[in-house]
Amino acid sequence: MADFVIDDTVDITDVVCPTTFVKAKVALEELDEGQILSIKMNNGEPVQNVPRSIKEEGHKILKLIDNEDGTYDLIVEKVGD
Repeated sequence: MADFVIDDTVDITDVVCPTTFVKAKVALEELDEGQILSIKMNNGEPVQNVPRSIKEEGHKILKLIDNEDGTYDLIVEKVGD
């Protein structure tokens, strides 16, 4: 994670789709343009759906990190306000 500085983190491992995206979107809305959010999520539906939905919102996916414990960290840069 040396390529960027994380401005905020949200853990959505305890929620199920479609609430996963809603929580991630709310966290992104609280950031300023250009800030970076790390989203911790479970494997499966969240990994398939959350990155796609965030991209559709116009934000930039920087990295998807496999934590090798059934969770992933999605690193997103907020675009626009």
